[in-house]
Amino acid sequence: MPSPFPAKDRRTLLGLMQTALGREPADLVIENARLVNVFTGEIEPESAVAVRGPWIARVARETADVIGPHTRRIDAAGRFLTPGLIDAHTHLAWIACASQIVPYAIASGVTTMVTETLEPYPVAGLPGVLEFLASLADQPIRFLATAPAMVSISTAARGVAAADLEALVAREEVLGLGESYWQAVLQDPAVYLPAIETALAAGKLVEGHSAGAAGNKLAAYLALGVSSCHEPIDAPQALSRLRAGVHVLAREGGIRRDLAAIAKIRQAGVDLRRLALASDGLSPRDWVAGRGLDAALRCAIASGIPPLEAVRMATLHPAEHFRLDSLLGAVAPGRLADLVLTADLADFRPETVICGGRILFEAGRLACSPRRHAFSWRSLNTVHLPRRLTAEDFRLQGFPEPIEAEVRVIELVSDLVTAERHLRLPVREGELRLPAGGEFQKVAAVDRAVRPGKLFTGVLRGFGLSRGAVACSAAWDGPDIVVVGTEEEAMAAAVNRVAELQGGAVLRGAGVQEREIPLPVFGLAADRPLAELAAEFETFNAALRELGANFPDPLLTLVTLTGAAIPYLRICEEGLVNLRDGRTVGLRVGG
Repeated sequence: MPSPFPAKDRRTLLGLMQTALGREPADLVIENARLVNVFTGEIEPESAVAVRGPWIARVARETADVIGPHTRRIDAAGRFLTPGLIDAHTHLAWIACASQIVPYAIASGVTTMVTETLEPYPVAGLPGVLEFLASLADQPIRFLATAPAMVSISTAARGVAAADLEALVAREEVLGLGESYWQAVLQDPAVYLPAIETALAAGKLVEGHSAGAAGNKLAAYLALGVSSCHEPIDAPQALSRLRAGVHVLAREGGIRRDLAAIAKIRQAGVDLRRLALASDGLSPRDWVAGRGLDAALRCAIASGIPPLEAVRMATLHPAEHFRLDSLLGAVAPGRLADLVLTADLADFRPETVICGGRILFEAGRLACSPRRHAFSWRSLNTVHLPRRLTAEDFRLQGFPEPIEAEVRVIELVSDLVTAERHLRLPVREGELRLPAGGEFQKVAAVDRAVRPGKLFTGVLRGFGLSRGAVACSAAWDGPDIVVVGTEEEAMAAAVNRVAELQGGAVLRGAGVQEREIPLPVFGLAADRPLAELAAEFETFNAALRELGANFPDPLLTLVTLTGAAIPYLRICEEGLVNLRDGRTVGLRVGG
């Protein structure tokens, strides 16, 4: 099992000591820098850093005694020198592969990323997670991970096997158990407490997800040993968690941007040492548009957080949370030489980026190449439908009512949030028929991995699709392909094409300009350039908007319909699940 960190054996330690004493030359020296000391909150002028191998040997003003014939010298010319940035919570197994993200992450000043691994687990099991971790190894920047807690509305995908979790938490790059949605943990402790117990027994962290929790429920959740939460959306929520000793990972990313609201916490005059930055994942469009962690840092400063405090939130604070501050998060002797030079601390824009003593970015150009992982056949073949689906699979039959029936409807009250509505809809010859006009669509979840072919069809209101069908295999928190459509034939065609592609997003239907985006890596991601992916998703979403799906990101709205964390009514291959109580129910009310 390769370590994500270089060894500090006796020879390395001796070499660092000799360089620090000025007896042996450094490999790299940065001179004339304004050092941002995240420990003391000082800006130290005219500072120099001597690097030997991947480690910092000395921070001082004098450099003459460590300059050798092969020492690389960088004149900072008064620029600010900060630690490399740490993205404390992200998702790298979804939509785009890490090798495509690396160049953009480097340009944003990020040298360490901590990713969830929940996406590949329900569709590819432990081998899939291990291959995902392998794809993150030996990259120019450092990737760390958390093990999947697998909070899912599907009972077939719920929870992580004990042996699988034990194998994962034994790995050095796995820092703990990933986000565990509080509602499910409190509703079904028999399923989720064993995983929390395993992580804690291994000396690892338990990452939190406490969106909407308050009072006794929040206390009950945090009492389980939860160490962090990236879900606060405003200052009061952040403050309640900081007061409880939780590390708050202020989110500024592709799904939500909460940092400006959370930054108002400065008005409370409290210590922010447990407040850190995180993206919670970025889309290809976000990366291409330059919305990386450096943009989040600038947002923090623009929201009133002092520049040095904002740098701490992206460096020392996440390192302390993950118990890695002896290695990362600061410019100091014995730490890894993860460094960023920027001309303006208040308008943080990386000009030079160094990770582990290696120059990765300089003068606006990338100085390294990411490693592109060769994914196995198994990881590229995770859609296993036993047969081609037909229109009959999506008909809502078996209704004895002669005229209309009362059914549960998923209503979109925003692009992500849903509600449960009970409505009476027409029945003709035993089949529930949706009224014309585009107000209602059918929605179905089709298991592609655990119980292939098992599916459930329900009714959706508010998606806005006027004709055709759209399907995607990158659904959240489970093993399903999710499909929304007005025509059963189009729904079957879209799902069948997803299966042929071994994952992707597909738009099909009569009179519809057909589109598709292959996502063959676990059926979740593509190993193609981000600019290309961003353009394809924008074109795809534009086509959906033309058909009436007037959301910022209709595909995101689609794939979150299976999610186990966003309120309230969701769908999986087993039925409808209201997250208020976690019960799985059918389409008919009272049936």
